Amino acid sequence: MGEVRIISINQNVTADNDLAADMLRRRLSAQGTFFVNVMSGPGSGKTTLLTALINRLKSDYRIGEMDVDIESRIDAQRVADATGVEALQIHNCGLCHIDADMITRALTEYDTSELDLLILENIGNLVCPAEFDTGAHKNVMLLSVPEGDDKPLKYPLMFTVSDLVLITKTDTTGYFDFDFDAAKKRILALNPKAVIIPVSAKTGEGLDAVTDWFRSGISSINTDKH
Repeated sequence: MGEVRIISINQNVTADNDLAADMLRRRLSAQGTFFVNVMSGPGSGKTTLLTALINRLKSDYRIGEMDVDIESRIDAQRVADATGVEALQIHNCGLCHIDADMITRALTEYDTSELDLLILENIGNLVCPAEFDTGAHKNVMLLSVPEGDDKPLKYPLMFTVSDLVLITKTDTTGYFDFDFDAAKKRILALNPKAVIIPVSAKTGEGLDAVTDWFRSGISSINTDKH
């Protein structure tokens, strides 16, 4: 019987990406820029929520925003028009993710040296984005009420790697069967350190708490810088 050799290519790819991510994270830390990677499935409300958040923070901080999509510039344009901050659209050539090397290359076209906060609106996908370290200081993910409370069971890695989980579109709870207690229990079973905040960009529920979380992150990076 012939011998079968198994070579783990993914391990090497991941190692290279982890190195690039660490270098990018240290670079942004040194300049005092808090980098946040925002992930979710399609239609969870990332752009709407980030627009509301940026408008709450922009008077106190210098903010930049990047959007990743396979095609179009719709989301980046929406953020720029609604907030006035500089937004960068990244087309990832049909891939289901973006990694640290891609981000590093994109930042050669986007001067972040004076930013207090850099936000990445990752591509809408509950699988691939969670597998790649982007170089962000913190990962945030959105789980919308219409998606259902069972998503932590189906996509555990996304919840495991996220520091902040926002349960969005809480204003729709009258139309969808969503068990908040079950969702929180499932999330915390995967990630006991996760901060979970129910929010609605429409009603404003939870936005104060989310804003405070971002302010704390920005302050921690600036403290480390000095």
